Amino acid sequence: MSRLLCRTVFTLRSQLPLSRNMSAYLIEDPKYSFLKDLGLEKKNVGVFNGKWDANGQVIQSISPANGKVIAEVQGASASDYEACAAAAQDAWHSWADLPAPARGEIVRQIGDALREKLQPLGQLVSLEMGKILPEAVGEVVEYIHVCDLALGLSRSLPGTVFPSERPGHMLIEKWNPLGAIGIITAFNFPIAVFGWNSAIAMICGDTSVWKPSETTPLVAVAVTKIVESVLKKNDIPGAVAALCVGGKDIGQQLVQDPRMKLVSFTGSTAVGQQVGVEVQKRFGRHLLELGGNNAIIVNEDANVDLLVSAALFACAGTAGQRCTTTRRMFIHKKLYKEVVSRLAKSFAGVVSKIGDPLESSSLIGPLHTAAAVEAYKKTVAEAVKQGGKIEFGGKVIEREGYFVEPTIITGLAHDSPLVKSECFAPIVYCIEIPDLDTGIKYNNEVDQGLSSSLFTENLGNVFKWIGPHGSDCGIVNVNIPTNGAEVGGAFGGEKATGGGRECGSDAWKSYMRRSTVTINCSGAIKLAQNIQFGDE
Repeated sequence: MSRLLCRTVFTLRSQLPLSRNMSAYLIEDPKYSFLKDLGLEKKNVGVFNGKWDANGQVIQSISPANGKVIAEVQGASASDYEACAAAAQDAWHSWADLPAPARGEIVRQIGDALREKLQPLGQLVSLEMGKILPEAVGEVVEYIHVCDLALGLSRSLPGTVFPSERPGHMLIEKWNPLGAIGIITAFNFPIAVFGWNSAIAMICGDTSVWKPSETTPLVAVAVTKIVESVLKKNDIPGAVAALCVGGKDIGQQLVQDPRMKLVSFTGSTAVGQQVGVEVQKRFGRHLLELGGNNAIIVNEDANVDLLVSAALFACAGTAGQRCTTTRRMFIHKKLYKEVVSRLAKSFAGVVSKIGDPLESSSLIGPLHTAAAVEAYKKTVAEAVKQGGKIEFGGKVIEREGYFVEPTIITGLAHDSPLVKSECFAPIVYCIEIPDLDTGIKYNNEVDQGLSSSLFTENLGNVFKWIGPHGSDCGIVNVNIPTNGAEVGGAFGGEKATGGGRECGSDAWKSYMRRSTVTINCSGAIKLAQNIQFGDE
């Protein structure tokens, strides 16, 4: 399946079949009263720049668990985007003048406001995106954790003093805000990815225009209302965190806008490549979080109990719709039959727990769209056509909504075009390997380089795996799944994953500009490198 179909924020919801009674919106059902607790209505405005006003197309948000309309959001017109960008640029001047610790205090309050709405926000993510409630609540917690991280960073943003070779001179490094930035997010993490970018960018002194996925607009509206309440309470311009719900046209407008000093894009490799080129044309900065055809290597000394436990979530969690989901498993020949058999039993044990993501008994929710289901079906059929064997799953679950079985496929070569491409669904290809070196080679042979994991009990193998001749991914794990990253480390990948880094470590540098400053206090001009120019 093309990531362009599965994950890109430019996918049109209007492409989905909607053969249902459009007058019955889920927001009117008392079962979903949490929607109104978040300030949502049957018809919502999807543009905010200090005031709520939208003049673009109306978007119907569909619940993937049942295919029904939740509510409507009016998106942005071209002039609405222009108003957002202008307001964000104007708000930057006063926002950047605030001391970083003062900006951190605002972010702290946003984290507290999110805590107050933790449960209903999680429920909204489950309803609109489709992930199970514990994962959805965890996504909100992730934004909260980034707010905590950003608060500490606001009092510790570094500067550097270097020794100068010239007497009476100071050589320092100074970091300043970029300005207004654009944030384009995908459906699968409709809150967390915005939080990664927004919280860090805010303490760095940037303002933002957020263009969320067109298929999760209600989450974006609800989050923006929470952020707005904090900004308003502190007499901060609302356009510090502007929102612009819309389709491909709004995304293109943002990407091509020279006022957006940085564009952070999360989505498909195909669209991300276009975004990178367009931003580079105007010499802007881009931060790309793209595809990830992730692999687990099972070495001959692996703890199989640990591996099977990890692989269930890695392969089937979130219905295979994480950018860090395990798509490939390279299993040592001594363990191959055992691992495939045990993994199939593990998958069988959760099929009865595939269901409504809001129900506590559910472990796996639906795919996000009907188009994703079709792509899953085509991928499975093509695998069989190419000689693959379905060890488990491979079927669409006949019920309302977009549910499929987690699927294990064997019998395909490691370099099969199907194995080297990424279907954004719960499909894993199991491939036998003779040794660790072969597994590392296969891990690295795909275009993407996001996440990877090795299961081994050998310390020498660990250091080979994390070394220069090991995994070429941005995330290199040992004895844990490929998914489920913490906020303290930088998140991102190499190669066709885009090279961007968000969240922890020194990812804050993406949101600031660096100046090398030389200050002469000597009262005389002395050139570097002892250059003599003219009379002394």
